[in-house]
Amino acid sequence: MVETLTPPQVKFLPYGRQHISQADIEAVIAVLKSDWLTQGPAVPAFEKELAERVGAKYAVACASGTAALHLAMLALGIGAGDEIVTSANTFLASANCARFVGAGVRFVDINVDTGLIDCQALERVLRSDTDRRIKVVIPVHFTGQPADLPAIYNMARQHGAWVVDDACHAIGATYDHEGKTCPIGSNRHSDLTVFSFHPVKHVAMGEGGAVTTPSSELAEKLARLRCHGIRKNSFINNEMATATAGEINPWYYEMQELGYNYRLTDIQAALGTSQLRRLSWSLRRRQEITACYRRLLQDEFADGTVRPLAVADNITHAYHLFVVLIEFERLGVSRARVMTSLRENGIGTQVHYIPVPLQPYYRRHCGTGAGDFPNTEKYYARALSLPMYPDLSDTDCERVIGELKKALQSNR
Repeated sequence: MVETLTPPQVKFLPYGRQHISQADIEAVIAVLKSDWLTQGPAVPAFEKELAERVGAKYAVACASGTAALHLAMLALGIGAGDEIVTSANTFLASANCARFVGAGVRFVDINVDTGLIDCQALERVLRSDTDRRIKVVIPVHFTGQPADLPAIYNMARQHGAWVVDDACHAIGATYDHEGKTCPIGSNRHSDLTVFSFHPVKHVAMGEGGAVTTPSSELAEKLARLRCHGIRKNSFINNEMATATAGEINPWYYEMQELGYNYRLTDIQAALGTSQLRRLSWSLRRRQEITACYRRLLQDEFADGTVRPLAVADNITHAYHLFVVLIEFERLGVSRARVMTSLRENGIGTQVHYIPVPLQPYYRRHCGTGAGDFPNTEKYYARALSLPMYPDLSDTDCERVIGELKKALQSNR
C-alpha cells in the first residue's frame, strides 16, 4: 500500500485537475455505442467546433500537444541545418519538436515578472542569426497569458521565419491589436498555433492536441502527416491506383512521404467537443479564482514577499496556471521544504518550469549553462504554481493561501 502524506479527513487540492460533467460522460458513452471508436465522424466535428471557437480557418486534431508541435515542424519542412528559437521558460516539447526533425534550438530569456518571452532578447537573437538559419519562432503563451504576438510576428517576418505559437496553456485567451480582439489560435499573427488537451488543461481529453492554421495547404499536409503520410488522391503510381476502366481502385491508398500515427480517437474527440462547450464557464471560473487569490495575497503578503505574475492590460488571460513569485531567499526558507509541508497539509503545488537550456540534453546540444539566461533563472528560483482548476471554491483558495503562509513561517 502506498502511504499518503495527507490526513484522510483533509481534501487534497492538486495544482490542476480535469472537470468531468455528466454531459462529458454521455458524449463518450454515445461514441462507445456507435460504429466508430476512431477515424469516425467525431474527429472532424471536434475540429470544426474548435476552429469556430478560436476563430481559425482550419483545425487539425492529433494525439497530443507534443505531436502537434512535431507535426508543425514537419509541415513547414524544418530539418537539418535549420534552427528554431523559443522561450527558455517552457515545457520541453517546445524545444524538442525541433530536435525530432534534426533542427537546432536557440533559447531566449524572459521577462521575469510575467514568465513570457522577452521581445528585446528575441530581437537580439534574430539579429545575431546572420546566416538566416532560424526558420521558426515559437513563442509560448505561458500560464495562459498571450505573448506579444504582433511584435513577434513582425520580427519573424522581417527575418524570413515562420511563427508557431505554443498555446498549450492558452485556449480561450485573447489580445487586442489595432482596436480588434484577436483570439489565440485565430492565426492573426502566426502561421500555426498549437494546443494541448491534457487532463490539467481547460479542455481535457485524456491526451490530445491540435494545430490551427489559415493555410489549406498546411492543413492538408498536417492531416496527411498525422496518418502515416497516406494520400487517397493525387497518386504517383497511377497504374496501381486505377482499374482497367480508369476509375480509382476502392482499396487504394499511397504513402508518398513519411508520416506518423498521431491520430485522435473519436472517444477523445467526443469528450473534447463536450468540454469545448463548457470552455467559457471554465475561463470565467478561473478569472474568479484568480481574483480571490489576488485579494488574499495582497492581504497576507502586503510586503511583496509573495506576489502573482504581472498581467498586461490588453489581453484576456486564460489562467491555465496560477504562479506566484516567492522571495524564498529573503524569507530564509527552502522551496522544497515549503512544497513538502504544503503537500502534508493537502495542498499540491508544482514548479513551471525548470529552464530548458539547463537540462542535461540541451547543455550538451546547445552548450548552455548557468548564467546564460539570468531572468529565466531568477524567475525559476522564485516560482511556485498554486492549485488552479474550475472546481476550487473561495474557501479552498483561503485554505491554500493560509497553508502557504504557515509553511513559509514554520520552515524558516
